[in-house]
Amino acid sequence: MTTRILPAVGDLDAARSVTTLLSQLPDAEPATPVGDSTQLIDTLARLAGEALDELPEVVLVHERIGPVPALELIREVSLRFPSVGVVLITADASPSLFANAMDSGARGLVTLPLSYEELANRVQAAAQWSAGVRRHLSSGNDVFTGPGGTVVTVTGAKGGVGATVTAIQLALAAQASGNTVALVDMDLQTGDIASFLDVQFRRSLVDLAMITDISPRVLSDAVFSHSTGLALLLAPGEGERGEEVSDRSARQIVSALRTRYEIVVIDCGGQMNGANAAAVEMADVALLVTTPDVVAVRGAKRVVRMWERLQIRKAEETVTLVNRFTRNTEIQPPLIQKITGTRVASAAVPANFKELQASIDSGRLHELDAKSTVKQALWGLAGELGIVKESATGKKSGGALAKRNSGGAFKNDRGSIGRPRRRRDGSGRGPGDSEGTR
Repeated sequence: MTTRILPAVGDLDAARSVTTLLSQLPDAEPATPVGDSTQLIDTLARLAGEALDELPEVVLVHERIGPVPALELIREVSLRFPSVGVVLITADASPSLFANAMDSGARGLVTLPLSYEELANRVQAAAQWSAGVRRHLSSGNDVFTGPGGTVVTVTGAKGGVGATVTAIQLALAAQASGNTVALVDMDLQTGDIASFLDVQFRRSLVDLAMITDISPRVLSDAVFSHSTGLALLLAPGEGERGEEVSDRSARQIVSALRTRYEIVVIDCGGQMNGANAAAVEMADVALLVTTPDVVAVRGAKRVVRMWERLQIRKAEETVTLVNRFTRNTEIQPPLIQKITGTRVASAAVPANFKELQASIDSGRLHELDAKSTVKQALWGLAGELGIVKESATGKKSGGALAKRNSGGAFKNDRGSIGRPRRRRDGSGRGPGDSEGTR
């Protein structure tokens, strides 16, 4: 059996050395090395999108790969592409690194300088493991190994600007168009999605925080299946337990959700923490919600600048939504765009809380009248962000994510702008937001 091997090696000399040795292995089919973590994930996603059988059996990750550290990259590959055997190439042969590599999902470790015999043994073992996993996958539907869904984070400039209402309606719009959708409450101290949707459920994000291998079964036990069809992953009922969700566990949770759902909408809350910072960094679309008043716009600028300082996200990679918009307000969307340096969404949500009050007070926001101007604006925003499928009439209400332009961002067929996925360590902390439209 031919073993397809994809090396991820940033150093040119190391890449040549690895390629030379791989070419000598029997029945090996080495691919051209990829130079960084982003290229590796993109390559695997493209191959998985074609077919499971197109994925390489073995991926070699060099210890100096970047920008994402090697162990974080191994963890992401293992979560998103569970049928691929990953082997770490490193000069450190210490027991602690070996244990950490195994915890991250590696199937083996090869020490530097490389030796033919050790490399051959590790590649063969990883390939055999991969073949066994694929035989298992072909006999059941318990694991989805597609290229990964679209992650949308919704963050508020401050508490109470409407981020939770926005996140819920975006998720409902995506689900109504035929997507499989997960709605995540990462406002870890004061999350209100359960209250807005009249849900009582004991499990939460915290139940996944300490699990190093989030299998589909474990994930399904933690989510609540709402009557609308949304899969809800809720914030803990005891706010102090939110501290148990670290940025590392947040990455694992988001990666696991991405492999199971076509759209993942995350309400990032009003407090800054490492978990929602990691979510914003991993997002395909980062939405920042503000209202057209001085305090909120200053808060939006502060959030954007903080993301840039911590290298979480650039201003031009962020979309700002103006909520409670009226034509006679002094602060208009073009001014907000100039102040924040972000792209302001063409959809602005009108200031009409009376439409929402009955649904919010009863905990039935999912039953908001279709004639509501607030709902229409938010569902239009879902189309602008590209998270809805084609309607039954064949018209596109938003289009999926699409091609990158020369500037590194990408546009879909409606002109909405996202960004290429970027991976960093993300240990820096990042912001969030709370509910709102009140």
